Amino acid sequence: MTSERREAGLRQLVVEAAFSNTTAALTTGVILPALALHLGASNVMIGLLAAVPFFAQFGQLPGIWLVERLRARKRIAVISSVVGRLALAVIAVLPFLAAGALPLLVLATAVLCLFGAVGGCAWNAWLRDLVPEERMGDLFARRTVYATITLLAAGLIAAGGLELSERGLVSADVTFAVLYGTGCLFGMLSAVIVARMPEPAMTAPQETHLNLFKVLRRPFRDPNFSRLIVFVAAWQFAINFATPFFTVFLVKQLGYGMTVVIGLNIASQLANALTLRQWGRLTDTFSNKSVLRVSAPVYILCIVGMTGASQIDGEGARLVWLTVLHLLMGGAMGGATLAVTNIALKLSPRGESTAYIAVNSLVSAIAAGVAPILGGLLADFFSARRLELALRWINPDGVTGLIDVRLMHWDFYFLISGALGVYALHRLSVVREEGEIDRSEVVRHMFVRTRSTFQNFSTVTGLRAITELPAGLAREERVRRRWTRMNARRLPVV
Repeated sequence: MTSERREAGLRQLVVEAAFSNTTAALTTGVILPALALHLGASNVMIGLLAAVPFFAQFGQLPGIWLVERLRARKRIAVISSVVGRLALAVIAVLPFLAAGALPLLVLATAVLCLFGAVGGCAWNAWLRDLVPEERMGDLFARRTVYATITLLAAGLIAAGGLELSERGLVSADVTFAVLYGTGCLFGMLSAVIVARMPEPAMTAPQETHLNLFKVLRRPFRDPNFSRLIVFVAAWQFAINFATPFFTVFLVKQLGYGMTVVIGLNIASQLANALTLRQWGRLTDTFSNKSVLRVSAPVYILCIVGMTGASQIDGEGARLVWLTVLHLLMGGAMGGATLAVTNIALKLSPRGESTAYIAVNSLVSAIAAGVAPILGGLLADFFSARRLELALRWINPDGVTGLIDVRLMHWDFYFLISGALGVYALHRLSVVREEGEIDRSEVVRHMFVRTRSTFQNFSTVTGLRAITELPAGLAREERVRRRWTRMNARRLPVV
């Protein structure tokens, strides 16, 4: 593995994100529950669909066995990707079936996610050896920025198609078929790019006879990594208890159409794209835990803040409130996801990362999969309950309402999710990571950088930079490549 091949692979890693995330934008997120609602799914079915991707992570168990036996991570990742994404072609024809579409939707989603988990096991271990540790934060942030730009474009296309179907100009069946068919095509192009990336040779196996259960026990015997596992499980359960039902909340309880739902999702993705580079630099400069101590509380507070949408009577004020929440959630979730991924990679020892990352993913998947199923089962219980808190001032001139809070149905989910999130943050406090600093220092650094950015944008040069953003990103990438080549010529390749 020469430095030139490694740099070429890292560039392909960034490019590949555009194709794989186009597939995700057209087939997952709010699109999957929208299709399920179109097919007549119940709340329990929505919860089951949300849980399938997480329970499918058990596919990492055979994935570990395949990686350790075959020691061909690229081959496993590419074949699993191709086979799994063929399920998207099956989903594309489901809207035209007269009966049995919902069970087939669950089955096809399970196949897609199961093969994705097998390939993801090989993919994560592959990246652990391909990406230099000191560049993880910045590289994955750049990959996500380019991917998010693609997500925005694909999301706008999906929103336009669903808007036409809501107006009756195009059949909803045709719209969903086109979305999933296009997603399948881009998924195959993603597999082609992955097949051309270089794969570092795996180290020699420590044992000639692989004992899978012995391999899986190693992460739990690492005290610090076991504490990380507990935090990740608590975090995933907290956020997935409520977030899978955001679409149902917006459509059924607040009465919005899918155009508004996708618009809010695009706003969240835009905030994610604008903040990810900053989060990546922060993780490299300070630590992943320091970033989590800032981004995770903001995300939890935003989930709790969703209860405010049902308290606001004005349509305009409510939409502004939801937009602000989704912008904050997008930015915070970007930092939290990046930091959770990186800290698991960082705390897993080289040569044994396959088992460590897989165990972390499996425990996370169990927690994240149980949460929406439990939420779906409790939907009928909370739909029949209501909590009202009224505080009024009564005087001879009349009655003045001071507080009037009405909590119903999905509002209870957001409050429970917030309480669970507080517990997850407590579990984070006992995880140890090299380089962690106080939360106030990270906030101060972010404030200084943000103020500097706005000061630059307030000038004519800054406004020009905004309009030239794609060219600016390309120039930045060319400078980075030139600098890397210069350093590669100066330093001997070991």
